[in-house]
Amino acid sequence: MANIFAINRCSSSVYQRFIVQFNSTQRFNSLSSHVSKSRFIKLNNLRRNCSLSSDAAAPFIVADDEKYGNKQVISITPRLYDYILANVREPPILRQLREETANMRGSQMQVSPDQAQLLAMLVQILGAARCIELGVYTGYSSLAIALALPESGCLVACERDAKSLEVAKRYYDLAGVSHKVSVKHGLAADVLKSMISNGETCSSYDFAFVDAEKRMNQEYFELLLQLVRVGGVIVIDNVLWHGKVADPLVNDAKTVSIRNFNRSLMADDRVSISLVPIGDGMTICRKR
Repeated sequence: MANIFAINRCSSSVYQRFIVQFNSTQRFNSLSSHVSKSRFIKLNNLRRNCSLSSDAAAPFIVADDEKYGNKQVISITPRLYDYILANVREPPILRQLREETANMRGSQMQVSPDQAQLLAMLVQILGAARCIELGVYTGYSSLAIALALPESGCLVACERDAKSLEVAKRYYDLAGVSHKVSVKHGLAADVLKSMISNGETCSSYDFAFVDAEKRMNQEYFELLLQLVRVGGVIVIDNVLWHGKVADPLVNDAKTVSIRNFNRSLMADDRVSISLVPIGDGMTICRKR
């Protein structure tokens, strides 16, 4: 029972589901297929290699392959995440927007405060003046970016849902950044193609954030590479997709498309990449 409790505290959603379904080793003999038995063995190995730190509220996982040096990796718990958020510098206007959005349909689509803080810092580090965002929703991430831009900066903000876009525009006004934001109501791919047709290629933009239709990520990426300058950055959200990308038993169209996109980025020598496990996973791409 102690081992099962420890594993349930670990971050592997795969193993958590496994514990519910196979809560004793005796169930192994009842598994009919070779695949199921193989999966049982692999997950049992995960259990043996999952440890708790001295603080039961902050468990860690130890990599089971010695080539990683038995690296201890933090697993984010609710208590630890509360601590992280307590150390995020969230402007009052962003907090106000976040709290209003929490009561709206689809509020889970909004980026987290720690993600928005990272996006704003990337914009500042780059000295970005021209940015693009695909998938605005109610504007939390775009507002964070706009606040980080210089007064002469510009953010092209694309969103297909008119109702949520009205909320975003209201907060741009409240924050005094409307003059920095060029709102585009429509499909992200169509907006990008129109920008390219209008001659905005030749590396016009410094930074782009992608948080729109996940099955379109590859097309968005190819279009953005025509718009973002060498040394510019493209950030893609939801690349871990609630952990589904690492679960071989999950093969719905959206998960497979994200998995394939992640694989293509690994092999793409046009960009340098860093997959950051923040929020639902973000990949930061720097155009070479």
